[in-house]
Amino acid sequence: MMKKNISGSEHLLKEVSFLSDSYTLKGMLHLPEAKSPPVVIGSHGLLSTGESPKQIELARKCNDLGIAYLRFDHRGCGKSGGFFKEVTSLESRCKDLICAYNMICERNDTGDRIGLFGSSLGGAASISVACELKIDAIVTFAAPLRSSSIFDAAKGSDDYKTCENLFNEEKLIFNISEKIEKIHNIIVFHGDADTVVPPSYAKMIYDKAKPPKKIVIQKGGDHNMSCKEHQESFVKQAASWFESSFFHK
Repeated sequence: MMKKNISGSEHLLKEVSFLSDSYTLKGMLHLPEAKSPPVVIGSHGLLSTGESPKQIELARKCNDLGIAYLRFDHRGCGKSGGFFKEVTSLESRCKDLICAYNMICERNDTGDRIGLFGSSLGGAASISVACELKIDAIVTFAAPLRSSSIFDAAKGSDDYKTCENLFNEEKLIFNISEKIEKIHNIIVFHGDADTVVPPSYAKMIYDKAKPPKKIVIQKGGDHNMSCKEHQESFVKQAASWFESSFFHK
């Protein structure tokens, strides 16, 4: 299926599916008009899906720059298999992301340069798997280093009872602080008004990661990146980071 970006350039959208453990995961691969393009793989947040507006806009911008983009639903989310409360954990999200990476590596319409974008829990998953895989660049937004902050925020909200019924807290306990020092070539985004994941985590990631690295703190930015100006700036800077990493090393 061919579609046109706002800029007028054409890109190809392909539905994809792949297995992670016994679960069939569904996604969309955005392909630019380029031979063997580099690929960015997106990992969405805890309660989100691959239909996240941030990912869709980032995919379009990446395509304009000759970069492919894969967005998919983690197990238990969107159109993918599995019951959310039973299958959701950082470990399972990492497995899904590794399987997405392997699927991309096996294709004949994409290249071997791969980047990761992770939002919230997807950021934690991206940092975790980047230590194991050959990754050229990473972009994170509001990535938690420890699960405690998520639960503290949830328990302090009016929606806690709803959240409590959605996920199993025991399955979501994690601390990935020790993995940051193995990360390089990363741009870290975070809103300074985020009440779910502390903005201090962004500073910790930036301080411990190896260069090249960059940090962008969005003034007044919340956990959902609700501000249109923040979204537009994020898409532009994130895509540029990937472009520089893939084409201008």
